[in-house]
Amino acid sequence: MAKEDTKFDVAVIGGGPAGIMAVIQAASPEHGRRVVLIEKNSSLAKKLLLSGGGRCNLSNAEFNLRKIIMGYNNGEFLFHAFSVFGPKKIIEFFEKIGVKTKTEKNKKIFPVNNNAEEVLEALKIYLDKNNVTVLFSSEVKDVIKKGKNIGKLILANPSTGSGRVSEITARKYILATGGKSYPSTGSDGFGYKFAEKLGHTIIKPMPALAPIKLKEKWVANLQGISLKDVKINVLYNGKKQFSESGEIIFTHFGISGPSVLDISSRVGKLLEKNGIKISFDLFPNLNHEELKKELEEYLKGYPKKTIKNILSDFTAEKLAEVLLDIAEINKNKIANSMPKIERETVIKVLKNIEVTPETILGFNEAKTTNGGISLKEIDSKTMKSKIIDNLFFAGEIIDVDGKTGGFNLQMCWSTGYLAGQI
Repeated sequence: MAKEDTKFDVAVIGGGPAGIMAVIQAASPEHGRRVVLIEKNSSLAKKLLLSGGGRCNLSNAEFNLRKIIMGYNNGEFLFHAFSVFGPKKIIEFFEKIGVKTKTEKNKKIFPVNNNAEEVLEALKIYLDKNNVTVLFSSEVKDVIKKGKNIGKLILANPSTGSGRVSEITARKYILATGGKSYPSTGSDGFGYKFAEKLGHTIIKPMPALAPIKLKEKWVANLQGISLKDVKINVLYNGKKQFSESGEIIFTHFGISGPSVLDISSRVGKLLEKNGIKISFDLFPNLNHEELKKELEEYLKGYPKKTIKNILSDFTAEKLAEVLLDIAEINKNKIANSMPKIERETVIKVLKNIEVTPETILGFNEAKTTNGGISLKEIDSKTMKSKIIDNLFFAGEIIDVDGKTGGFNLQMCWSTGYLAGQI
């Protein structure tokens, strides 16, 4: 790339979903700006390829604006972004560039072919058609500030295919470097240092959508067991702080699954205190008396069965054994010989299994990041910095994170769209 080719209208740092969408908007025929995309990896959107287990969970088909923002921490910040470019618009966008979509359980939107590679290829074709300059293996080493503006970026030996350049200048800069989750994909927190140097405040980044490690050793015996429609209550000193319902999966170290991932960042913040417990209600649709009646009828119907075998008809066999150990009831006891107090104890355990969270797994296991650029310093209608006049933000780098199910990708598309407007 020749020296005269180092000046652009827009420079986007970070080639993930948010950065790509920002580039697409800025370079579109409607705006026609000269755009450069600076990517530290040798390829684009590594994290996108991991989304939805490689199927790419593009968004969530919750079209009620008030409801969708409830799926985020600090979701009210996204109100304008979603009103301009929400889930309906992202479906239309991908259909337009040749990616047909489908909506599955829990309103998750996927490409019809279940292939993240197809999504990325369609985006790359669009970039090529609009003559976007992409600098691969290019790392921003420094940012030069001039008054309330960025003057230029200093790059570390970027390979451009036709030469080398050490600096980039632009009228507008968009920072879309992601958070700290999955650092192997390039999300190593670099953008925080960049923004901090320019005077921005960073809300402490923490793992989000991550499994939870428990102190109880018996969970290792339940590895691989999945339970659906469980209610999770998070307690602090015995008082309920919040609840979540859905699927949980036991692992060799603790718990995972969609509902566990969704509460992980909030649990992580509470773990800075002592006295945190997590309680599972295995039958949230039945109150104590209703579940008691159902169990009593089952005991009468199978009076010669052991209590372990009866509970195994209610839940997984290994979990039934663990529950009886917790209740301190002989698992081989014949059902009709169980005293009333033991039957009450079984009901209580089924409605309230308490475990003790030890820690949230780190950024290597987290799907996204809680924390980031303070929202007080960003204009929610444009994604423009309130500190630097020609700086904009997009994607996971800001202090917003969502639930599982396409929420975080939608946030990237929407904020990228706003940041890319000229």
